[in-house]
Amino acid sequence: MRNRNATLALRISALVIMSIAVVLFFLQLVGYSRLRTNYPPGMTIAGVPVGGIDPQVASERLIQMYNNTPVELQYAGSVIHMVPGMAGFDLDLDAMLAAADLERTGGSFWLGFWDSLWNRDPQVPDVPLVATVDEVQLRTYLASEISTRYDQPAIPAHPVAGGLTFQAGTPGQELDVERAITLIGDALRSPSNRKVTLTFRNTSPPRPSIGNLQTQLEQIIQLSGFNGIVGLYMTNLQTGETIHFIYRDGTLYPTEPDLAFTASSTIKIPVMIHTYAEDGPTLPAEIVKLMHEMISKSENPATDDLMAELGVADGPLRVTEMLGTLGFNDTFIAGYFRDGAPLLRVFQTPANSRTDLDSNPDAYNQTTPSETALMLEDLYHCAEDGTGTLVAAFPGKITQAACQEMITYLEENNIGALIEAGVPDGTLVAHKHGWISGPDGVIKNISDVGIIYTPGGNYILTIFVYHPEQAVWEQVSDMFADLSEAIYNYFNLPE
Repeated sequence: MRNRNATLALRISALVIMSIAVVLFFLQLVGYSRLRTNYPPGMTIAGVPVGGIDPQVASERLIQMYNNTPVELQYAGSVIHMVPGMAGFDLDLDAMLAAADLERTGGSFWLGFWDSLWNRDPQVPDVPLVATVDEVQLRTYLASEISTRYDQPAIPAHPVAGGLTFQAGTPGQELDVERAITLIGDALRSPSNRKVTLTFRNTSPPRPSIGNLQTQLEQIIQLSGFNGIVGLYMTNLQTGETIHFIYRDGTLYPTEPDLAFTASSTIKIPVMIHTYAEDGPTLPAEIVKLMHEMISKSENPATDDLMAELGVADGPLRVTEMLGTLGFNDTFIAGYFRDGAPLLRVFQTPANSRTDLDSNPDAYNQTTPSETALMLEDLYHCAEDGTGTLVAAFPGKITQAACQEMITYLEENNIGALIEAGVPDGTLVAHKHGWISGPDGVIKNISDVGIIYTPGGNYILTIFVYHPEQAVWEQVSDMFADLSEAIYNYFNLPE
């Protein structure tokens, strides 16, 4: 009887223990199930701790950290707080939470429960950030909110009032946009490093505007006291920018059509070109001798001999015909230079038909500042790279080497005055000057046209002046030199 009671007691005890074990098992199971609805301890999403919290709370933390925490930008001594959305930052919560849920629920339930039962921590990886940055929107933000407000633009050099020189400009600073995009992108993707020091680049002062130069040139003429007509044309051979004006006693006149001036010896440039078009590309020795005399010594008999060699009686008209072929309708030579030479033809051009202004141009030879400049530009490009109108119009006759020879002739025209007087010694000036004295010895027309080669850039300058009574040499020559110096200084600004 006693043994039976002992056995029963043991059975009851075993049942009690088993019941307790089952209850504890189910309690552990329920606890684990509840824990499994949250993220496991130690888990992070995009570097943000989410262990022990549910997806809703995790979403709020991620939004707070990445979307609501501004990035601090430091630039030009200022601090700017940039809201991520302004830079096109887009946080992909759905993708990250889906990846986190996979980590949370993707393993075996019972293996996870077994690890939990034996208090073994599971291996919990970090879910990486999934986000994009709209680079176009970020660039727009940097341009409108940073560069516009905080960049320091360079200040260009500017003419010294009443002088011939330029005040040096001031360098500026501008945001390094490409570097900024990289740095800000990194900060937007970081949960902790939300500060960025933006870098900048120094910018060189720009060249003064071409309009500033023209204003300076007009002031030089006004200050010179010359009250006749001045026609000026300047071409920047690097950029193609031009200055073209007709000025008289404080007034600017229209430049379309251009104004006709007496060409005087500047007409020898088209005579030279025509000689090569007929006898080039290599000239006979006797022609070379005449060419030197015509250009470097500006001798009229040599010019007449060259035109006579080309066409005898109508040599000047053949030169004019060539000019028309090249599109120069305001430039002509209608007779030889020698005294008593007959006028071979009367030319009426748009330039000499103007009624608002009259420079009383010589009926024998005329041109305009613009056409002479364009002629020199054709010559320059031909010599530089063998291209342009002259090569196309006279193939096999006018070559790059021929154009280089023509510029060499113009370089030999050394007079130490007019345009040459305004540039430093040693500056290469390929030019042709001209003036005409009347029967009474009074000079009314003075001109100088040329290609100027400088360290800061090459340019073409043509200047023609006329005074109905007298173009006083000292006054006009000084004015030419001042105009030339100001333009040279424009191309060769101080550091």
